[in-house]
Amino acid sequence: MNERSASDFQERAIILGEYIIENKSTVRAAAKQFGISKSTVHKDVAERLPKIQPQLYPLVKQVLEKNKQERHIRGGMATKRKYEQLAVIHKKAALEHQQEEVKK
Repeated sequence: MNERSASDFQERAIILGEYIIENKSTVRAAAKQFGISKSTVHKDVAERLPKIQPQLYPLVKQVLEKNKQERHIRGGMATKRKYEQLAVIHKKAALEHQQEEVKK
């Protein structure tokens, strides 16, 4: 059985906090980088970090708040890219269809 001590969780919370600050990382990106769930990252930085490193927490919170404010922009850009790619695919299919019609 994998037993972890409180110091393991504390150390991970500090490492995550420092990573988020240094890389201006999202919770999702930090979770992917460390191979843990987004829930674990959030719990570590939102619940554990303020108790063990209160001076680090406001800096982490600032990065996460900025990411939260920008989230709708990133989502909109992803949607735009998706539909631009679909438009290219449809245009290519229409052109191929036209070329087939010309051959007939």
